[in-house]
Amino acid sequence: MKISLSVIILTYNEELNLEKCLKSVAGLTTEVFIVDSYSKDKTLEIAKKYGAKIVKHPFENQAKQFNWALDNLKIKTEWILRLDADEYLADELKHEITETLKNAPDGVSGYYIKRRVCFMGRWMKHGGYYPAWFLRLFRYGKARYEEREVDEHAVLLDGQASRLKNDFVDENRQKLEWWIGKQNNHSSREVSAILREKEIRNKIRVSPSFFGNQAERKRWLKEKVFMKSPMFFRALLYFIYRYFFRLGFLDGKEGLIFHFLSAMWYRFIIDAKLYEAYKIRRNN
Repeated sequence: MKISLSVIILTYNEELNLEKCLKSVAGLTTEVFIVDSYSKDKTLEIAKKYGAKIVKHPFENQAKQFNWALDNLKIKTEWILRLDADEYLADELKHEITETLKNAPDGVSGYYIKRRVCFMGRWMKHGGYYPAWFLRLFRYGKARYEEREVDEHAVLLDGQASRLKNDFVDENRQKLEWWIGKQNNHSSREVSAILREKEIRNKIRVSPSFFGNQAERKRWLKEKVFMKSPMFFRALLYFIYRYFFRLGFLDGKEGLIFHFLSAMWYRFIIDAKLYEAYKIRRNN
């Protein structure tokens, strides 16, 4: 039995990942929307094979693209599920969503779901990376994404949120070279977000709060602790925290690569680009 649920997937050149994503929601949803940024590979052929409705729209960032989808797609269902093309539902989660939405209380407008990240074929269980909770399932009209260039979160506009027990899986099949390029691109977008922080504060956003939910607590730690630490040195501290104190070393060689690149290398690049931006501002 299908429930009143639409899945929205943002795509750009996702032929390696999309089919597994679409297979995982087959039979669950009323309709699947693909919002594509003019892919040049077989992404749209795969989407058509699974009967997805395809809409094309130029890409600026994830938050703006998804909010555009909420505002412009002809959505007729009560519930929305957001997935990335390199994500898929575990079988247990698929069943749980079906059973949960059949009897969802009126006061509950959204559900947080745990993300399980797989890197180079291995589940990253440690380093503070699991469980990570994201508001991915919500009633239509009850949530929007904060307008950030990167690290965006959905914000519930009305009602309460609950949690589901099972995971969705984030597993990109692209090679490491692609992943490194993506992180480099994200670092530039995060620098832009940091430089525009005052503008972002006037819009829908996750409010930093040590005593809030996971997203609010992480935002507080990032803004009030990490960003207040000495530039460049803080990247090393963050890696030590994740790899040793949060037991990232238990994730094996794949974990060493993942935690070093995403904690030390990525954060150091952000600091280097920030340093460059501040220096240009001073000189001008």
